[in-house]
Amino acid sequence: MIAAVLTACATTVREPGPARPPGEPVDGPPDSALDVSRIRPVVPRPEPRSAYGNHSPYTVLGQTYRVRASASGYSERGLASWYGTKFHGRLTSSGEPYDMHQLTAAHRTLPLPTFAEVRHLENGRSIIVRVNDRGPFHPDRIIDLSWAAAVKLGIDQAGTGPVEVRAITFDEPAVPAVRPARLPVLLQVGAFADRQRADDVARTLSRQGLGPVLTEPARSAGDRVWRVRIGPLENLEEVLRRVEQVSELGYERPQYVYP
Repeated sequence: MIAAVLTACATTVREPGPARPPGEPVDGPPDSALDVSRIRPVVPRPEPRSAYGNHSPYTVLGQTYRVRASASGYSERGLASWYGTKFHGRLTSSGEPYDMHQLTAAHRTLPLPTFAEVRHLENGRSIIVRVNDRGPFHPDRIIDLSWAAAVKLGIDQAGTGPVEVRAITFDEPAVPAVRPARLPVLLQVGAFADRQRADDVARTLSRQGLGPVLTEPARSAGDRVWRVRIGPLENLEEVLRRVEQVSELGYERPQYVYP
């Protein structure tokens, strides 16, 4: 639940730390047993990436994480944990409300959303979840399940369990590389009302070697907007390569702007 860190959407960071402050609610299961009628079946299907939660890289507790360019081929074994009532109804990193009665999960680096099969390595149970959140930030865990998913998998009582997580992906049609109408051209990665957000995106692009990067103000409908642009670029191959690199970082495909 780190949308406050990644997208300024949520208010809580789920992280390991010292003893709970006075008055801080304790996470755990609801008072009633799981009502299976409330669980919507998870049917894997191609989905566009969330507008939130895919910013890369991002840093939590001094550790920097990079969102994977694709979930294809991802498979990992390790410990699963779960989260429940403390976060129920709060926004996930993808901007969707967390519903502990649905089969969802949090992962540090898979693109949001991603469908994944989670198999318990001891009891043999297997479920499919939709990854729509970031976490867990305990170094010994690889996935954080919703309470419903933990019950279905059989780790709700123990709190953690050994699992294998395998991403479910689809054959995605190649997006044709649209050529600019003319050169030179600028690639506009985004326009932001928040100057700090614009600067953060510009620094990320510069660190990835995608410069020169420009952050410049523009006035739109009377409001100050900060535009982040790459260029100007005069080589066609470089333009098309930069477009793909920006997309691999989790941003929307940039727009062509002509100086």
